[in-house]
Amino acid sequence: MKLVIYSLLFALLGCPPAHAGGGRERSSLDSGWLFHLGDIPFHVPATQDETYYATKAGLASGGAAVKFDDSAWRKLDLPHDWQVEQPFDPKANMAQGFRQRGIGWYRRTLAVPESDRGRHVELEFGAVATHATVWVNGNLVNRNWSGYNELRIDITPYLLYGDKTPNVIAVRVDANAMEGWWYEGAGMYRHAWLVKTDAVHIVPQGVRVTPRQVKGKVWEIPATVTLDNDGKQGARVDVDIVVTAPDGKQVARRSTAVDVPVLTQVTASLPLTITDPALWSLDSNKLYHVTTTVRRGGKTIDQTALDTGFRSLRFDAARGFFLNGAHVKLQGVCLHQDHAGVGVAVPDAIWEYRLRRLKELGVNAIRFSHNAIAPEVMDMADRMGFLVMAENRNFNPSPDYMKQFEWLLKRDRHHPSVILWSVFNEEPMQATEAGYEMARRMVAVAKALDGTRPTTAAMSDGLLTPLNVSHAVDVVGANYQIPEYDKYHAAYPDKPFTSSEDTSAFMTRGEFATDKARHIESSYDVEHPKWGNTHRDAWQAIGTRDFVAGGFVWTGFDYHGESWPYASWPSVSSFFGIMDLNGFPKTAYYMHQVQWVKDRPLIYIAPHWNWAGKEGQEIVVRVMANVERVALLLNGREIGQQKTDSYRMNDFKVAYEAGALEAIGYNGGKEVVRTRVETTGPAVTLDLVPDRAELAGDGRDAMPVTVRALDAQGRAVPLADDDVTFEVAGAGKSIGHGNGDPNSHEDEKGKTRKLFNGLAQLLVQSNRDGSGAIEVRASTPGLKPAMVSIPVKAMAADAVR
Repeated sequence: MKLVIYSLLFALLGCPPAHAGGGRERSSLDSGWLFHLGDIPFHVPATQDETYYATKAGLASGGAAVKFDDSAWRKLDLPHDWQVEQPFDPKANMAQGFRQRGIGWYRRTLAVPESDRGRHVELEFGAVATHATVWVNGNLVNRNWSGYNELRIDITPYLLYGDKTPNVIAVRVDANAMEGWWYEGAGMYRHAWLVKTDAVHIVPQGVRVTPRQVKGKVWEIPATVTLDNDGKQGARVDVDIVVTAPDGKQVARRSTAVDVPVLTQVTASLPLTITDPALWSLDSNKLYHVTTTVRRGGKTIDQTALDTGFRSLRFDAARGFFLNGAHVKLQGVCLHQDHAGVGVAVPDAIWEYRLRRLKELGVNAIRFSHNAIAPEVMDMADRMGFLVMAENRNFNPSPDYMKQFEWLLKRDRHHPSVILWSVFNEEPMQATEAGYEMARRMVAVAKALDGTRPTTAAMSDGLLTPLNVSHAVDVVGANYQIPEYDKYHAAYPDKPFTSSEDTSAFMTRGEFATDKARHIESSYDVEHPKWGNTHRDAWQAIGTRDFVAGGFVWTGFDYHGESWPYASWPSVSSFFGIMDLNGFPKTAYYMHQVQWVKDRPLIYIAPHWNWAGKEGQEIVVRVMANVERVALLLNGREIGQQKTDSYRMNDFKVAYEAGALEAIGYNGGKEVVRTRVETTGPAVTLDLVPDRAELAGDGRDAMPVTVRALDAQGRAVPLADDDVTFEVAGAGKSIGHGNGDPNSHEDEKGKTRKLFNGLAQLLVQSNRDGSGAIEVRASTPGLKPAMVSIPVKAMAADAVR
């Protein structure tokens, strides 16, 4: 039973168990860190230069010194984003969300038993924002210049062994450096791991298993495995690859013997053929399990496992995108990686919630903008059935930046969800010959390391210049530029084309009149910047052109920072999202859902129907539906009927009177769906709605809890703005909260949060080794408090390592 629970847990988290078997151990290093906000000077002898002294092996000083006194530092667990903990500051950078970033230090100790002597040991940091310097036992072991790529650090040469000589890991993080013009967070915001293997081992991203269709139902996996040898003697090993189908049956296997010299990398080739595999698709996410085992003298010394999938993809210049031979319009969104309350330190389970919200919306494609996303999220994309544009952060073929791109390609090439490699987003050199030459080199690397997927670039200008990046990539990506769609297709009719970013419309959730003085944007889909379009205009331009493969709305969720259209205080987060920072839907959510969801009838009404003081005044009522015809009724009286317009939606002008609005949807003259919006009474009680039935007691699992106010009849009050106080006790804790108001300056880690247009969200997380229940209480003066008990399920000891 422990093994079953353990396997299910790590399937959910998208990572292998701590003891992956076969001589390899991968243990979590998320817990036990100490943190200091602010820089710590390096103390060096007066006769030595600081930079020189800091780089001498074993002699690091200041916060990197082995004996540095860190007893007063804060204790915390990873992932951690210190920027979201800072107060809002009108003097700070607008793009980064009006919060200071600064410099911070992390330290922890690590005991390595004597029995590990002779093994290969690595640190694995998912990402650190932004510039990171890492020391082990006073030795500078790594410098990293991007906040989005993984750090894999061989620390074997620097280790001390035995319980009495713990190793000291120190990480200095400089988050003042900016890679983006959006909220990037600060700190060690993804998971950390300790990896132990035999001296002869598979290198990071060393297993290449990307299926290719040979002909008809015959597929091949031209698998390769790259090994290294830290030992003092050469070794002859056997490498074995086994492919297991979704039903657990073995469908392919191949082995080969390999000689691995000392301190040398060797790549073994093990091509595999598979006939008539189950295909991965949006609705049937069939994944094949690939296990790679290394044996020496018959004994397993290393083993890794990953999932892949079989699917064909094709971009057609005239007809768009095809998956497994079937046409699919890309109904996509762009996503940054932060969430209300936690910044970029988003728990895996909250990522699952975010992707689930997108699936419900009808999204089938995601562009992770503009960087590599966490590996756990890529695993979710495979399991949940999304198509992914994997985007490179830094456009530059110079060695340092090319290494970042190569890492992305190697890490994600086994994922069936990835359909495009994007070499950049909106680069100044995109319309030039130099940009073309730079892109050409990066495309060549993508072809060499993968070759099964096309490349693209998200171009915001220059599509029709004589020589530009579009000539170097396989699929042209256009950011906005709707007037150029037809011109480009006429000039290059044989070039596949997609919108890589579109819309950028503004909405404030729950608001239906723009008020520039108060930084409020209407939810009627009428506001957009000069470079963008409304949701309706953008999707109509994409949906009515067969040659446009699809689109990626900017953005699926609001995000901290980049507070256009105001780009000024007091707005501290974006207005672009189809959903707000919490995942609460704006009107855009319902418009796109009725455009994108085809398997069931849907109908929605906007706005709410609480307009006291506007009796007799005309209110525009928008009905959104995916049926043939709609009718609108007020208090039982029919206001009118209209043929459904899936691009523009259906608007009715209604003189306000309190009561009930009803919308009815018809197909073939028969009612198939109905919805209702009522005028509510005043709020009398708070209400707490957990997203799931229970949490795992592993210290990682988390969930959002919706906070709302109800009237005496149990109806949600859409204009409630009460200040709510949270109390969280028992087997978990609060990790943050939000309400979707782009102008709110409330502490996202505090004990109170104001409802914004009727809603707020509390994020709770289980305690490590927790069991029992998380008890949540929400209160506000004048209303009945709400309480909810969330069960926390005890986990096996190994499962919470």
